[in-house]
Amino acid sequence: MPDRPRLLLIGSPDGLPSGAWPEADVEPVSADPAAVAQKLRDGGFAAVVAPPGVLAEWGAQSSRDQLILQNIDNGLAILDPAGLVVWANPAFRQSAGEDPVGRHLFDALGTGVMASDSGDPLAVARGGQAASLRLHRTGNPEQPFLEAEIRPARDATGAVTQLLAVVRNVTAQVAQQQKLDALHQAGRELAGLDPEQLAEMNVPSRVELLKINLRKFIHDLLNYDTIEVRLLDRKTGELKPLLEDGMLPEAARRVLYARPTGNGVTGFVAYTGKSYLCVDTANDPHYIAGAAGARSSMTVPLQFHDEVIGTLNVESPRVSGFGASDLQFTELFSKEIAVALHTLDLLSAQLVCTAAQSIEAVNKEIALPLDEVLAGASVLLEKWHRTDPEATARLRRILDAARLVKDCVSRVGRNLVETPTAPTGDLPLLGKRVLVLESDERLRRSAHLLLERLGATAESAATGEDAVAMAADADYDAVFQEVKPPDLGGYECYRRLSAARPTALVSLTTGFGYDLAHSIVKARADGMKYVLFKPWRQEQVVRAVLDGPPPAPVPG
Repeated sequence: MPDRPRLLLIGSPDGLPSGAWPEADVEPVSADPAAVAQKLRDGGFAAVVAPPGVLAEWGAQSSRDQLILQNIDNGLAILDPAGLVVWANPAFRQSAGEDPVGRHLFDALGTGVMASDSGDPLAVARGGQAASLRLHRTGNPEQPFLEAEIRPARDATGAVTQLLAVVRNVTAQVAQQQKLDALHQAGRELAGLDPEQLAEMNVPSRVELLKINLRKFIHDLLNYDTIEVRLLDRKTGELKPLLEDGMLPEAARRVLYARPTGNGVTGFVAYTGKSYLCVDTANDPHYIAGAAGARSSMTVPLQFHDEVIGTLNVESPRVSGFGASDLQFTELFSKEIAVALHTLDLLSAQLVCTAAQSIEAVNKEIALPLDEVLAGASVLLEKWHRTDPEATARLRRILDAARLVKDCVSRVGRNLVETPTAPTGDLPLLGKRVLVLESDERLRRSAHLLLERLGATAESAATGEDAVAMAADADYDAVFQEVKPPDLGGYECYRRLSAARPTALVSLTTGFGYDLAHSIVKARADGMKYVLFKPWRQEQVVRAVLDGPPPAPVPG
Protein backbone atom coordinates (compact mmCIF):
# COMPACT_ATOMS: atom_id res chain seq x y z
CA MET A 1 0.00 0.00 0.00
CA PRO A 2 1.50 3.33 -1.05
CA ASP A 3 2.51 5.81 1.72
CA ARG A 4 -0.29 8.14 2.75
CA PRO A 5 0.50 11.91 2.44
CA ARG A 6 1.02 13.84 5.71
CA LEU A 7 -0.84 17.09 6.32
CA LEU A 8 0.13 19.61 9.04
CA LEU A 9 -2.96 21.12 10.65
CA ILE A 10 -2.29 24.40 12.43
CA GLY A 11 -4.59 25.13 15.32
CA SER A 12 -7.61 23.28 16.60
CA PRO A 13 -9.41 20.92 14.14
CA ASP A 14 -12.77 22.18 15.50
CA GLY A 15 -14.87 23.64 12.72
CA LEU A 16 -13.23 21.67 9.95
CA PRO A 17 -15.41 19.14 8.02
CA SER A 18 -15.16 15.63 9.44
CA GLY A 19 -13.26 13.24 7.14
CA ALA A 20 -12.20 16.04 4.84
CA TRP A 21 -8.95 14.26 3.96
CA PRO A 22 -9.63 10.53 4.09
CA GLU A 23 -6.57 9.65 2.02
CA ALA A 24 -4.08 11.61 4.21
CA ASP A 25 -2.64 11.45 7.71
CA VAL A 26 -3.47 14.76 9.50
CA GLU A 27 -1.06 15.89 12.27
CA PRO A 28 -2.25 18.86 14.35
CA VAL A 29 0.11 21.47 15.91
CA SER A 30 -0.56 24.52 18.06
CA ALA A 31 -0.72 27.93 16.42
CA ASP A 32 2.53 28.96 18.12
CA PRO A 33 4.86 30.06 15.28
CA ALA A 34 7.88 28.46 16.92
CA ALA A 35 6.13 25.09 17.17
CA VAL A 36 4.99 25.33 13.56
CA ALA A 37 8.48 26.27 12.39
CA GLN A 38 9.98 23.33 14.25
CA LYS A 39 7.50 20.91 12.60
CA LEU A 40 8.24 22.33 9.19
CA ARG A 41 11.99 22.03 9.78
CA ASP A 42 11.42 18.36 10.61
CA GLY A 43 9.89 18.03 7.11
CA GLY A 44 7.78 15.19 5.58
CA PHE A 45 4.53 17.18 5.16
CA ALA A 46 2.77 17.29 1.80
CA ALA A 47 0.66 20.31 2.72
CA VAL A 48 -0.16 22.74 5.56
CA VAL A 49 -3.74 23.47 6.51
CA ALA A 50 -4.96 26.24 8.88
CA PRO A 51 -8.35 27.69 9.80
CA PRO A 52 -9.02 31.21 8.41
CA GLY A 53 -8.83 32.76 11.90
CA VAL A 54 -5.31 31.44 12.51
CA LEU A 55 -4.13 32.69 9.13
CA ALA A 56 -5.69 36.10 9.77
CA GLU A 57 -3.93 36.38 13.14
CA TRP A 58 -0.66 35.29 11.58
CA GLY A 59 -1.04 37.88 8.84
CA ALA A 60 -1.71 40.64 11.38
CA GLN A 61 1.26 39.60 13.53
CA SER A 62 3.50 39.40 10.45
CA SER A 63 2.45 42.93 9.49
CA ARG A 64 3.25 44.21 12.98
CA ASP A 65 6.63 42.45 13.01
CA GLN A 66 7.42 43.74 9.55
CA LEU A 67 6.52 47.29 10.65
CA ILE A 68 8.85 47.04 13.63
CA LEU A 69 11.72 45.55 11.66
CA GLN A 70 11.31 48.11 8.86
CA ASN A 71 11.44 51.10 11.24
CA ILE A 72 13.91 50.02 13.90
CA ASP A 73 17.02 52.25 13.97
CA ASN A 74 19.50 49.41 14.36
CA GLY A 75 20.48 47.34 11.40
CA LEU A 76 19.30 43.73 11.57
CA ALA A 77 20.46 40.89 9.37
CA ILE A 78 20.03 37.12 9.36
CA LEU A 79 23.15 35.24 8.38
CA ASP A 80 23.77 31.66 7.46
CA PRO A 81 26.48 29.87 9.50
CA ALA A 82 29.13 30.95 7.01
CA GLY A 83 28.26 34.61 7.59
CA LEU A 84 26.37 35.26 4.34
CA VAL A 85 23.42 37.65 4.61
CA VAL A 86 20.09 35.92 3.84
CA TRP A 87 17.82 38.78 4.98
CA ALA A 88 18.31 42.39 6.10
CA ASN A 89 16.06 45.21 7.32
CA PRO A 90 16.14 48.70 5.73
CA ALA A 91 18.51 50.14 8.39
CA PHE A 92 21.06 47.43 7.61
CA ARG A 93 20.63 47.95 3.88
CA GLN A 94 21.22 51.68 4.34
CA SER A 95 24.45 51.00 6.21
CA ALA A 96 25.51 48.56 3.50
CA GLY A 97 24.77 51.00 0.68
CA GLU A 98 23.65 48.26 -1.71
CA ASP A 99 21.81 44.94 -1.60
CA PRO A 100 23.62 42.89 1.04
CA VAL A 101 21.79 39.59 0.48
CA GLY A 102 24.15 36.82 -0.61
CA ARG A 103 27.26 38.72 0.53
CA HIS A 104 29.39 38.12 3.58
CA LEU A 105 28.54 40.37 6.55
CA PHE A 106 31.91 42.18 6.54
CA ASP A 107 31.95 42.60 2.79
CA ALA A 108 28.37 43.91 2.79
CA LEU A 109 29.23 46.53 5.42
CA GLY A 110 32.37 47.59 3.55
CA THR A 111 34.84 46.82 6.30
CA GLY A 112 37.05 44.82 3.96
CA VAL A 113 37.40 42.20 6.70
CA MET A 114 36.57 38.60 5.86
CA ALA A 115 36.41 35.68 8.27
CA SER A 116 39.77 34.31 7.16
CA ASP A 117 41.56 37.63 7.78
CA SER A 118 41.27 37.67 11.56
CA GLY A 119 40.87 34.10 12.71
CA ASP A 120 37.14 33.89 11.87
CA PRO A 121 35.51 36.47 14.20
CA LEU A 122 32.14 34.71 13.75
CA ALA A 123 33.42 31.45 15.21
CA VAL A 124 32.33 32.40 18.73
CA ALA A 125 28.73 32.95 17.60
CA ARG A 126 28.74 29.74 15.60
CA GLY A 127 29.89 28.01 18.77
CA GLY A 128 26.72 29.19 20.54
CA GLN A 129 27.85 32.39 22.32
CA ALA A 130 27.10 36.02 21.55
CA ALA A 131 30.02 38.02 20.13
CA SER A 132 30.55 41.79 19.89
CA LEU A 133 32.70 43.26 17.12
CA ARG A 134 33.92 46.84 16.48
CA LEU A 135 34.09 47.49 12.73
CA HIS A 136 36.08 50.35 11.18
CA ARG A 137 34.97 51.41 7.71
CA THR A 138 37.78 53.58 6.35
CA GLY A 139 35.92 54.23 3.10
CA ASN A 140 32.75 55.57 4.76
CA PRO A 141 33.28 59.05 6.27
CA GLU A 142 29.65 59.35 7.40
CA GLN A 143 29.56 56.14 9.45
CA PRO A 144 33.18 55.03 9.89
CA PHE A 145 32.55 53.08 13.10
CA LEU A 146 29.98 50.31 13.54
CA GLU A 147 29.40 47.85 16.34
CA ALA A 148 27.99 44.44 15.41
CA GLU A 149 26.53 42.06 17.96
CA ILE A 150 26.29 38.54 16.60
CA ARG A 151 23.88 36.14 18.29
CA PRO A 152 23.35 32.43 17.50
CA ALA A 153 19.92 31.04 16.45
CA ARG A 154 19.43 27.38 17.42
CA ASP A 155 17.10 24.65 16.25
CA ALA A 156 15.26 22.16 18.47
CA THR A 157 18.39 20.05 18.85
CA GLY A 158 20.45 23.04 20.02
CA ALA A 159 22.47 23.28 16.82
CA VAL A 160 23.25 26.80 15.54
CA THR A 161 21.58 27.04 12.16
CA GLN A 162 21.58 30.81 11.65
CA LEU A 163 23.16 33.97 13.08
CA LEU A 164 21.44 37.24 13.93
CA ALA A 165 23.52 40.41 13.44
CA VAL A 166 22.48 43.62 15.20
CA VAL A 167 24.48 46.55 13.79
CA ARG A 168 24.68 50.00 15.40
CA ASN A 169 26.39 53.18 14.23
CA VAL A 170 28.76 54.12 17.06
CA THR A 171 30.65 56.87 15.23
CA ALA A 172 29.48 59.56 17.67
CA GLN A 173 30.50 57.52 20.72
CA VAL A 174 33.89 56.66 19.22
CA ALA A 175 34.49 60.28 18.24
CA GLN A 176 33.57 61.37 21.77
CA GLN A 177 35.94 58.82 23.32
CA GLN A 178 38.71 59.85 20.93
CA LYS A 179 38.17 63.47 21.92
CA LEU A 180 38.22 62.54 25.60
CA ASP A 181 41.45 60.60 25.06
CA ALA A 182 42.90 63.55 23.17
CA LEU A 183 41.89 65.91 25.98
CA HIS A 184 43.50 63.63 28.54
CA GLN A 185 46.68 63.40 26.49
CA ALA A 186 46.65 67.16 25.99
CA GLY A 187 46.33 67.59 29.74
CA ARG A 188 49.41 65.45 30.28
CA GLU A 189 51.32 67.51 27.74
CA LEU A 190 49.87 70.87 28.74
CA ALA A 191 52.58 72.01 31.11
CA GLY A 192 55.18 70.32 28.88
CA LEU A 193 57.70 70.08 31.68
CA ASP A 194 60.14 67.22 31.18
CA PRO A 195 63.34 66.97 33.23
CA GLU A 196 65.52 68.51 30.52
CA GLN A 197 63.21 71.53 30.19
CA LEU A 198 63.05 71.95 33.95
CA ALA A 199 66.80 72.27 34.03
CA GLU A 200 66.83 74.87 31.26
CA MET A 201 63.71 76.99 31.90
CA ASN A 202 62.94 79.57 34.55
CA VAL A 203 59.44 80.34 35.79
CA PRO A 204 58.57 82.99 33.15
CA SER A 205 59.68 80.58 30.40
CA ARG A 206 57.44 77.87 31.82
CA VAL A 207 54.51 80.28 31.93
CA GLU A 208 55.08 81.14 28.27
CA LEU A 209 55.25 77.44 27.37
CA LEU A 210 51.97 76.84 29.20
CA LYS A 211 50.33 79.73 27.32
CA ILE A 212 51.55 78.39 23.97
CA ASN A 213 50.21 74.90 24.75
CA LEU A 214 46.92 76.30 26.01
CA ARG A 215 46.36 78.22 22.79
CA LYS A 216 47.25 75.19 20.69
CA PHE A 217 45.03 72.67 22.46
CA ILE A 218 42.05 75.03 22.86
CA HIS A 219 42.18 75.81 19.15
CA ASP A 220 42.89 72.28 17.92
CA LEU A 221 40.75 70.19 20.29
CA LEU A 222 37.90 72.48 21.30
CA ASN A 223 37.90 74.54 18.07
CA TYR A 224 37.53 77.86 19.89
CA ASP A 225 39.10 80.96 18.34
CA THR A 226 38.11 83.65 20.83
CA ILE A 227 39.42 82.75 24.29
CA GLU A 228 40.47 84.34 27.57
CA VAL A 229 42.11 82.73 30.60
CA ARG A 230 42.39 84.61 33.89
CA LEU A 231 44.01 83.59 37.17
CA LEU A 232 42.51 84.42 40.56
CA ASP A 233 44.65 86.33 43.04
CA ARG A 234 43.43 84.72 46.25
CA LYS A 235 44.53 87.64 48.40
CA THR A 236 42.80 90.44 46.46
CA GLY A 237 40.13 88.52 44.54
CA GLU A 238 41.34 90.04 41.27
CA LEU A 239 41.15 87.95 38.10
CA LYS A 240 44.44 88.66 36.37
CA PRO A 241 44.76 87.96 32.61
CA LEU A 242 47.01 85.04 31.67
CA LEU A 243 46.28 84.86 27.93
CA GLU A 244 43.71 86.02 25.41
CA ASP A 245 43.03 85.57 21.70
CA GLY A 246 40.44 87.55 19.76
CA MET A 247 39.29 89.71 22.67
CA LEU A 248 38.80 93.47 22.36
CA PRO A 249 41.82 95.40 23.71
CA GLU A 250 39.69 97.11 26.35
CA ALA A 251 38.29 93.75 27.41
CA ALA A 252 41.76 92.22 27.71
CA ARG A 253 42.87 95.16 29.91
CA ARG A 254 39.69 95.21 31.99
CA VAL A 255 40.17 94.79 35.74
CA LEU A 256 37.80 92.10 37.02
CA TYR A 257 37.16 90.66 40.45
CA ALA A 258 35.49 87.46 41.66
CA ARG A 259 32.20 89.12 42.59
CA PRO A 260 28.56 88.28 41.86
CA THR A 261 27.77 91.57 40.11
CA GLY A 262 29.53 94.31 38.19
CA ASN A 263 32.35 92.09 36.91
CA GLY A 264 30.77 90.34 33.97
CA VAL A 265 30.19 86.65 33.51
CA THR A 266 33.85 85.97 34.37
CA GLY A 267 33.55 87.55 37.81
CA PHE A 268 30.25 85.78 38.42
CA VAL A 269 31.71 82.36 37.52
CA ALA A 270 34.81 82.90 39.66
CA TYR A 271 32.58 83.92 42.58
CA THR A 272 30.07 81.04 42.29
CA GLY A 273 32.45 78.33 41.05
CA LYS A 274 29.82 77.26 38.46
CA SER A 275 29.92 77.28 34.67
CA TYR A 276 27.75 79.79 32.81
CA LEU A 277 26.29 79.66 29.31
CA CYS A 278 25.38 83.10 28.02
CA VAL A 279 22.88 82.22 25.30
CA ASP A 280 22.36 85.76 23.98
CA THR A 281 24.80 88.51 24.94
CA ALA A 282 22.23 91.18 24.06
CA ASN A 283 19.89 90.01 26.80
CA ASP A 284 22.17 88.78 29.55
CA PRO A 285 22.47 90.95 32.69
CA HIS A 286 25.95 89.63 33.53
CA TYR A 287 27.57 89.98 30.12
CA ILE A 288 30.15 92.69 29.45
CA ALA A 289 31.46 93.05 25.88
CA GLY A 290 34.46 90.82 25.35
CA ALA A 291 34.93 90.05 21.65
CA ALA A 292 33.78 92.07 18.65
CA GLY A 293 30.46 90.74 17.36
CA ALA A 294 30.08 88.13 20.11
CA ARG A 295 26.47 86.90 20.44
CA SER A 296 27.01 84.15 23.02
CA SER A 297 29.68 83.04 25.46
CA MET A 298 30.66 80.14 27.68
CA THR A 299 32.67 80.57 30.87
CA VAL A 300 33.87 77.77 33.14
CA PRO A 301 35.81 77.95 36.41
CA LEU A 302 39.30 76.52 36.68
CA GLN A 303 39.18 74.51 39.89
CA PHE A 304 41.73 72.46 41.78
CA HIS A 305 40.43 70.42 44.73
CA ASP A 306 37.13 72.35 44.51
CA GLU A 307 38.93 75.69 44.88
CA VAL A 308 38.59 78.25 42.08
CA ILE A 309 42.01 79.31 40.78
CA GLY A 310 40.89 81.02 37.56
CA THR A 311 38.44 81.11 34.65
CA LEU A 312 38.30 80.08 30.99
CA ASN A 313 36.02 82.17 28.73
CA VAL A 314 35.18 81.56 25.05
CA GLU A 315 32.89 83.59 22.80
CA SER A 316 30.90 82.91 19.61
CA PRO A 317 29.45 85.18 16.89
CA ARG A 318 26.21 83.11 16.97
CA VAL A 319 23.31 83.18 19.42
CA SER A 320 23.29 79.88 21.36
CA GLY A 321 26.72 79.13 19.94
CA PHE A 322 27.52 76.60 22.68
CA GLY A 323 25.60 73.51 23.74
CA ALA A 324 25.71 70.82 26.39
CA SER A 325 28.42 68.86 24.55
CA ASP A 326 30.63 71.96 24.26
CA LEU A 327 30.18 72.61 27.96
CA GLN A 328 31.04 69.01 28.86
CA PHE A 329 34.32 68.98 26.94
CA THR A 330 35.29 72.47 28.06
CA GLU A 331 34.69 71.58 31.72
CA LEU A 332 36.77 68.43 31.29
CA PHE A 333 39.63 70.34 29.71
CA SER A 334 39.35 73.06 32.36
CA LYS A 335 40.30 70.42 34.94
CA GLU A 336 43.44 69.64 32.96
CA ILE A 337 44.25 73.36 32.75
CA ALA A 338 43.79 73.70 36.51
CA VAL A 339 46.10 70.75 37.17
CA ALA A 340 48.74 72.23 34.85
CA LEU A 341 48.50 75.61 36.59
CA HIS A 342 48.74 73.92 39.99
CA THR A 343 51.80 71.98 38.83
CA LEU A 344 53.36 75.23 37.66
CA ASP A 345 52.62 76.77 41.07
CA LEU A 346 54.25 73.81 42.80
CA LEU A 347 57.33 74.05 40.61
CA SER A 348 57.52 77.79 41.20
CA ALA A 349 57.11 77.25 44.93
CA GLN A 350 59.79 74.56 44.84
CA LEU A 351 62.11 76.96 43.03
CA VAL A 352 61.36 79.69 45.57
CA CYS A 353 61.92 77.30 48.46
CA THR A 354 65.17 75.91 47.06
CA ALA A 355 66.52 79.34 46.21
CA ALA A 356 65.51 80.74 49.60
CA GLN A 357 67.23 77.84 51.35
CA SER A 358 70.36 78.39 49.28
CA ILE A 359 70.44 82.11 49.99
CA GLU A 360 69.80 81.52 53.68
CA ALA A 361 72.66 79.03 53.77
CA VAL A 362 74.98 81.57 52.15
CA ASN A 363 73.85 84.34 54.49
CA LYS A 364 74.27 82.07 57.46
CA GLU A 365 77.94 81.64 56.59
CA ILE A 366 78.83 85.19 55.53
CA ALA A 367 76.44 87.50 57.40
CA LEU A 368 78.19 87.61 60.78
CA PRO A 369 81.76 87.66 59.40
CA LEU A 370 80.81 90.58 57.16
CA ASP A 371 79.21 92.30 60.13
CA GLU A 372 82.54 91.93 61.97
CA VAL A 373 84.27 93.61 59.03
CA LEU A 374 81.69 96.42 59.02
CA ALA A 375 81.91 96.93 62.79
CA GLY A 376 85.72 96.89 62.90
CA ALA A 377 86.07 99.20 59.93
CA SER A 378 83.45 101.58 61.35
CA VAL A 379 85.26 101.79 64.71
CA LEU A 380 88.59 102.47 63.01
CA LEU A 381 86.99 105.00 60.70
CA GLU A 382 85.59 106.86 63.69
CA LYS A 383 89.12 107.03 65.22
CA TRP A 384 91.11 107.98 62.12
CA HIS A 385 88.74 109.99 59.95
CA ARG A 386 90.30 113.28 61.15
CA THR A 387 93.94 112.23 61.36
CA ASP A 388 94.66 109.76 58.54
CA PRO A 389 92.93 110.53 55.21
CA GLU A 390 94.60 107.62 53.40
CA ALA A 391 93.49 105.07 56.02
CA THR A 392 90.05 106.66 56.04
CA ALA A 393 89.73 106.25 52.28
CA ARG A 394 90.83 102.61 52.46
CA LEU A 395 88.41 101.89 55.30
CA ARG A 396 85.63 103.49 53.29
CA ARG A 397 86.40 101.17 50.36
CA ILE A 398 86.36 98.17 52.73
CA LEU A 399 82.97 99.22 54.12
CA ASP A 400 81.53 99.77 50.63
CA ALA A 401 82.88 96.41 49.40
CA ALA A 402 81.45 94.53 52.39
CA ARG A 403 78.04 96.13 51.93
CA LEU A 404 78.19 95.44 48.19
CA VAL A 405 78.71 91.74 48.93
CA LYS A 406 75.66 91.72 51.21
CA ASP A 407 73.56 93.61 48.67
CA CYS A 408 74.62 91.29 45.84
CA VAL A 409 73.66 88.20 47.82
CA SER A 410 70.25 89.69 48.63
CA ARG A 411 69.66 90.76 45.01
CA VAL A 412 70.61 87.35 43.63
CA GLY A 413 68.24 85.73 46.11
CA ARG A 414 65.34 87.96 45.09
CA ASN A 415 66.03 87.34 41.39
CA LEU A 416 66.02 83.58 41.94
CA VAL A 417 62.68 83.51 43.72
CA GLU A 418 60.97 86.17 41.63
CA THR A 419 57.84 84.99 39.79
CA PRO A 420 55.54 86.87 37.39
CA THR A 421 52.63 86.74 39.83
CA ALA A 422 54.53 87.23 43.12
CA PRO A 423 52.37 89.26 45.55
CA THR A 424 53.98 92.59 46.43
CA GLY A 425 53.10 92.07 50.10
CA ASP A 426 55.61 89.23 50.48
CA LEU A 427 58.55 91.68 50.94
CA PRO A 428 57.13 94.52 53.06
CA LEU A 429 60.60 95.77 54.10
CA LEU A 430 62.17 95.73 50.64
CA GLY A 431 64.73 98.53 50.38
CA LYS A 432 64.98 99.07 54.16
CA ARG A 433 68.29 98.82 56.09
CA VAL A 434 68.20 97.71 59.74
CA LEU A 435 70.99 97.66 62.36
CA VAL A 436 70.67 95.01 65.10
CA LEU A 437 72.60 95.31 68.38
CA GLU A 438 72.56 91.87 70.02
CA SER A 439 75.30 90.19 72.06
CA ASP A 440 73.92 86.65 71.50
CA GLU A 441 75.35 85.28 68.22
CA ARG A 442 72.41 82.89 67.80
CA LEU A 443 69.93 85.75 68.02
CA ARG A 444 71.97 87.83 65.56
CA ARG A 445 71.72 84.99 63.03
CA SER A 446 67.96 84.73 63.61
CA ALA A 447 67.60 88.48 63.13
CA HIS A 448 69.39 88.27 59.78
CA LEU A 449 67.11 85.47 58.56
CA LEU A 450 63.90 87.20 59.60
CA LEU A 451 64.76 90.64 58.26
CA GLU A 452 66.11 89.34 54.97
CA ARG A 453 63.03 87.18 54.42
CA LEU A 454 61.03 90.40 54.74
CA GLY A 455 63.21 92.09 52.12
CA ALA A 456 65.35 94.24 54.40
CA THR A 457 69.15 94.48 54.49
CA ALA A 458 70.36 93.52 57.97
CA GLU A 459 73.62 94.42 59.68
CA SER A 460 74.49 93.48 63.26
CA ALA A 461 76.86 94.38 66.06
CA ALA A 462 77.75 92.48 69.23
CA THR A 463 78.64 95.55 71.37
CA GLY A 464 77.23 98.99 71.92
CA GLU A 465 80.45 100.74 70.82
CA ASP A 466 80.44 98.82 67.51
CA ALA A 467 76.77 99.64 66.93
CA VAL A 468 77.29 103.36 67.61
CA ALA A 469 80.23 103.46 65.19
CA MET A 470 78.19 101.69 62.49
CA ALA A 471 75.19 103.99 63.05
CA ALA A 472 77.42 107.02 62.65
CA ASP A 473 78.78 105.74 59.34
CA ALA A 474 75.76 104.26 57.51
CA ASP A 475 72.17 105.27 56.82
CA TYR A 476 69.75 102.96 58.65
CA ASP A 477 65.96 103.08 58.63
CA ALA A 478 65.69 101.36 62.02
CA VAL A 479 67.91 100.18 64.88
CA PHE A 480 66.99 97.29 67.19
CA GLN A 481 69.03 97.51 70.42
CA GLU A 482 69.00 94.89 73.15
CA VAL A 483 67.95 96.46 76.45
CA LYS A 484 71.38 95.90 78.11
CA PRO A 485 74.43 95.76 75.81
CA PRO A 486 77.52 94.08 77.33
CA ASP A 487 79.67 97.25 77.26
CA LEU A 488 77.25 100.17 77.74
CA GLY A 489 74.21 101.00 79.81
CA GLY A 490 70.95 100.44 77.99
CA TYR A 491 69.69 104.02 78.17
CA GLU A 492 73.15 105.48 77.43
CA CYS A 493 73.44 103.29 74.33
CA TYR A 494 69.93 104.31 73.24
CA ARG A 495 70.83 108.01 73.48
CA ARG A 496 74.09 107.58 71.59
CA LEU A 497 72.46 105.55 68.79
CA SER A 498 69.66 108.12 68.48
CA ALA A 499 72.21 110.91 68.30
CA ALA A 500 74.41 109.09 65.78
CA ARG A 501 71.49 108.33 63.45
CA PRO A 502 68.59 110.73 64.25
CA THR A 503 66.61 109.68 61.14
CA ALA A 504 66.45 106.03 62.27
CA LEU A 505 63.70 104.66 64.51
CA VAL A 506 65.51 103.11 67.52
CA SER A 507 63.64 100.35 69.39
CA LEU A 508 64.70 98.33 72.43
CA THR A 509 64.49 94.54 72.50
CA THR A 510 64.08 92.40 75.60
CA GLY A 511 63.68 88.78 76.63
CA PHE A 512 61.23 89.62 79.46
CA GLY A 513 64.05 90.01 82.04
CA TYR A 514 63.64 92.72 84.71
CA ASP A 515 64.98 96.09 83.52
CA LEU A 516 66.96 97.09 86.62
CA ALA A 517 68.21 100.34 85.11
CA HIS A 518 64.75 101.28 83.88
CA SER A 519 66.19 101.83 80.40
CA ILE A 520 62.81 101.20 78.75
CA VAL A 521 61.05 103.77 80.95
CA LYS A 522 63.74 106.37 80.30
CA ALA A 523 63.79 105.70 76.56
CA ARG A 524 60.00 105.99 76.39
CA ALA A 525 60.28 109.34 78.13
CA ASP A 526 62.60 110.40 75.29
CA GLY A 527 60.00 109.35 72.69
CA MET A 528 60.83 105.69 71.97
CA LYS A 529 57.76 104.04 70.37
CA TYR A 530 58.47 100.34 70.26
CA VAL A 531 59.72 97.53 72.46
CA LEU A 532 60.29 94.18 70.73
CA PHE A 533 59.98 91.03 72.81
CA LYS A 534 62.11 88.00 72.00
CA PRO A 535 61.59 85.89 70.01
CA TRP A 536 60.53 88.58 67.55
CA ARG A 537 57.25 88.31 65.72
CA GLN A 538 57.14 89.30 62.08
CA GLU A 539 54.32 91.83 62.47
CA GLN A 540 56.21 93.51 65.36
CA VAL A 541 59.34 93.89 63.26
CA VAL A 542 57.47 95.26 60.23
CA ARG A 543 55.62 97.79 62.39
CA ALA A 544 58.80 98.95 64.14
CA VAL A 545 60.63 99.49 60.83
CA LEU A 546 57.75 101.13 58.98
CA ASP A 547 56.66 103.18 62.04
CA GLY A 548 53.08 101.94 62.11
CA PRO A 549 50.56 102.44 64.92
CA PRO A 550 52.28 102.39 68.31
CA PRO A 551 51.87 99.23 70.38
CA ALA A 552 50.08 99.04 73.70
CA PRO A 553 52.05 100.52 76.61
CA VAL A 554 54.45 98.12 78.31
CA PRO A 555 54.80 98.36 82.10
CA GLY A 556 58.33 99.48 82.99
